[in-house]
Amino acid sequence: MASDEVQTRLDELVRDNRVTIAVVFPLVGAVLLVASAEGVVPPPLAFDPFLILLGTLVMRSPLLVGMGPLIDRRAALGVGALAGYAYLIEYVGLRTGWPYGEFHYAIDLGPTIAGVPVGLPVFFLPLVCNGYLLCLLLLGDRARSATVRLPAVIATVVAMDLVLDPGAVALGFWTYPSGGPVYGVPLSNFAGWVLSATVTVLVLDRVLDRTALLARLDSCEFALDDLVSFVLLWSGVNVYFGNWGAAAVGGLFGLGLLRTARFDVPLR
Repeated sequence: MASDEVQTRLDELVRDNRVTIAVVFPLVGAVLLVASAEGVVPPPLAFDPFLILLGTLVMRSPLLVGMGPLIDRRAALGVGALAGYAYLIEYVGLRTGWPYGEFHYAIDLGPTIAGVPVGLPVFFLPLVCNGYLLCLLLLGDRARSATVRLPAVIATVVAMDLVLDPGAVALGFWTYPSGGPVYGVPLSNFAGWVLSATVTVLVLDRVLDRTALLARLDSCEFALDDLVSFVLLWSGVNVYFGNWGAAAVGGLFGLGLLRTARFDVPLR
């Protein structure tokens, strides 16, 4: 089967199931995660690593399918290098406490390599891609300037962690033994995310063709549906645990999504 035909079928599959992927999965996921944290879901289903990874992949599918036609050899090498970087900095962080602060995983997130979950790139890299796409759409012509585009994307990725980390700590995904002022998360974690986001954003910006990316966004209304899932899932978790500041930041991302032209077509 020709690659164009495969891509067309994948586009149709995601487009025809937008509500299930971008709304139902994160809402059900939030309920199951909270129920697992509260002991309502019994083992072995509580925090089942297979279900967590499967649900994550489903919610990531609009981004993966949307970005698929843009991943040429150059982009693939860049993404591969970033996956290696993600493993490396997480490995260093687990053993030295730098750059995020001392932390450790508190639940099983699936198979590991030297203590680092194999699924780490699936959890981390799409966050950066979502931030990149969102900024391109919101900045418009201003995104042509690297001095505007790059700091905006880096700040956006760090803001995403202001939503993610408090929710993950509340659920017990990982923990910071010394605690921290942001719902148990230390400020060092966000400083570490500045470093991680900067490296990742700079590489993505170098290996992606922005002209082709914008053209793809014009024809692919679902490309940011993964960010819809992120807002619903993690804002919901933060609301349940009373992390109102983190939930409010998630709400700001929701407002940003509403301002993008990609959501002028109702979810089907």
